[in-house]
Amino acid sequence: MSLEQSVWILLVLAIVMANLPFLFTQRLFLAIPLKNEKTIPVYIAEWFVLFLVMGGFAYMIEYAAMGNIAPQEWEFYVVNLFLFMIFAFPGFIYRFNFKMYLDKHQKAARKQAESQS
Repeated sequence: MSLEQSVWILLVLAIVMANLPFLFTQRLFLAIPLKNEKTIPVYIAEWFVLFLVMGGFAYMIEYAAMGNIAPQEWEFYVVNLFLFMIFAFPGFIYRFNFKMYLDKHQKAARKQAESQS
């Protein structure tokens, strides 16, 4: 695998993993079914664990593509944390804004259809 391919794979995987907690509200880490919907602290904890998993995967790809791991300072990790946060923004908006908007309009449409019947 070339370095360019590994970078693209890493970016796509990071975007997908950053959005997973917000797309599956009844499952924890896609494996553990929950009785109730996740709370905000659970979303944040799951997102952070996926950030750490993504970091481990990035280390593996870097080692496989380049043969060694470059030393990094704390600024690198802070930038990656905020980049992962930006990647999670579409899933967050879908879960907490857009989905509620869609649900509200679906309920209104059902009410209107029932009243016309």
